[in-house]
Amino acid sequence: MKRKETREEAVKIAYCMDINKEFDKTLPCKYIDHFEIEGADTDYLNKTMDDLIDHLEEIDKYITDNSKDWKLNRIAKVDLAVLRVALSEILYNDTIPESVSINEAVEISKKYSSEDSHKFVNGILGTVVRCIGK
Repeated sequence: MKRKETREEAVKIAYCMDINKEFDKTLPCKYIDHFEIEGADTDYLNKTMDDLIDHLEEIDKYITDNSKDWKLNRIAKVDLAVLRVALSEILYNDTIPESVSINEAVEISKKYSSEDSHKFVNGILGTVVRCIGK
């Protein structure tokens, strides 16, 4: 399984965590076992999900601060999961270029969300990257 596919699984896990209001570091392993996913980049997945959980408040603050007049509860759950995973990479994983994180988030958004969601995701992530000066 390529990093791209593992990233999609990370978004699905982030989505499940949000829906269930259960941000638990054991969920990625349980998810992989339950769905019998083979070949996932578990190092990437665990680091991304650990960073997301450890820094959820900060990540969410970046989202709300950079989405004009949009509160978290108004953002589509899929888009929120995509943004959280991408920001986890951008803010806490120096091995992944910001442009890759943004590109992948936009592609995942096109695949799993509404027609114009990718524009929203791209706008938020681009604004955050400019704000943090990376």
